[in-house]
Amino acid sequence: MQTVIIVIHLMVVLALIGVVLIQRSEGGGLGIGGGGGGGGGFFSARGTANVLTRATAILAGLFFLTSLGLTVLAGWGRGPATIFNVPGQSAPGPAAPGAPGPGGSVLDQLKGAQPAPPAAPAVPQVPQSQ
Repeated sequence: MQTVIIVIHLMVVLALIGVVLIQRSEGGGLGIGGGGGGGGGFFSARGTANVLTRATAILAGLFFLTSLGLTVLAGWGRGPATIFNVPGQSAPGPAAPGAPGPGGSVLDQLKGAQPAPPAAPAVPQVPQSQ
C-alpha cells in the first residue's frame, strides 16, 4: 500500500512541477529567455491561466493528502513511547551499570559508594648537568 502511495506521490510532484513551470510569468523575475514576463506568452488566453491555476491548486491538495497518508502509514504499527510502567508489561531493568536500581536513586547509590583513595602526585625527574 505504501509503495502505491509513493508512486502516486511522485507522479503528483512531477505534474505539479510541470504545471508551475508552464504558467506565464507575471514579470517579477527573469524568464527563460533572459527578459521579463512582458509581452504575449505561449498561453495568452485568460481562460488557460485559470485552468493552470486550478490545476496547481488541485495538485497541491493531492500532494498534501499523499504526504499526510505516507506519514500515517509510516507510524501505523508503532506503539506508544512511554517512560511509565504499562499494566501487563514487566518492569524494565537498569539500562546501564550506573543507572539507578529498583530500590533507590543515583544519589542513594553515591552515598553508599566508597571513595577511592587519592593517588600520590607524580614527581617529575629533572636531569642534572655535570
